[in-house]
Amino acid sequence: QVQLVESGGGLVQAGGSLRLSCAASGRADAVGWFRQAPGKEREFVAGIRWSGGITNYASSAKGRFTISRDNAKNPVYLQMNSLKPEDTAVYYCAASRFTSPSSSHGVYDYWGQGTQVTVSS
Repeated sequence: QVQLVESGGGLVQAGGSLRLSCAASGRADAVGWFRQAPGKEREFVAGIRWSGGITNYASSAKGRFTISRDNAKNPVYLQMNSLKPEDTAVYYCAASRFTSPSSSHGVYDYWGQGTQVTVSS
């Protein structure tokens, strides 16, 4: 069993930055960040192998978002720069037993409650 708690969401102006954190109790082999905007399906944002070294990004996140994990500490971070109004969504972190940080939400077994990110224009 893995419990996940996200934090760091909030309201920011377009062009600003936020850093989301995902704290996990228990072991995961990969952690992914997903987001869901009102009326839209949940979509993959970024993922990372728990031990580090392998990351995966959605095309919408490449060049603006960075997923990372300090091996000495627990949280997985999602640094989001150059935010746009279309990034507004509830952001969820999820844990997978597969070591490859897949973009498919079906391989993630555990999910956090989500944190709201709102980007104003």
